[in-house]
Amino acid sequence: MRTARALLGHETRLLVSLVLWVARRTHQTDGKAAFEYARGQGAMMFGFAFVCVVETVTMSVLLRDLPAVHRIVLALDVYTVLFVIGLHAANVVRPHVLSGDELRIRQAAHVDLRVPVRHITDVRRELRYQHSRTEGELDLPVGSQTNVTLQLARPVTHLTFLGRRRDIHTVRFHADDADGLVKAMKQAG
Repeated sequence: MRTARALLGHETRLLVSLVLWVARRTHQTDGKAAFEYARGQGAMMFGFAFVCVVETVTMSVLLRDLPAVHRIVLALDVYTVLFVIGLHAANVVRPHVLSGDELRIRQAAHVDLRVPVRHITDVRRELRYQHSRTEGELDLPVGSQTNVTLQLARPVTHLTFLGRRRDIHTVRFHADDADGLVKAMKQAG
């Protein structure tokens, strides 16, 4: 039941992100410094959506003599296209947010990590392409790269997509304006 709730919550956040994207709004950034991270993957996401549309048309032609199967496959294909566009929309409307006392690190609709500024001991611009899963570290790459690294004095709790708890002491993530984010973090700290 917990897994179903997590999946339903994720789908809801994707749909809300689509609405915000169409309305040209962002999610909970009012009066705070927002740092985008979606610029580097927009073309890839739209390319993937295009491939899904081509697959939808192809399956419609192949299944034209099987109307019941055609309707089911068409519904799944339309959902897939909406899902892919929703992922891109979530990346656009849910940027990283720096407020007075916390940095909110986000990735699409599935990661929303709140890090108190007072717990950050080091913030640096560090371009990395290789990310191996290590206990106590959270890597949120965009296009297989991260460019900002945070070291924490005290671990923060991160809930994975399905609700598993992880204590995190190092966070690596991507920001389009990594230098601006690092500078803002150093001024806030």
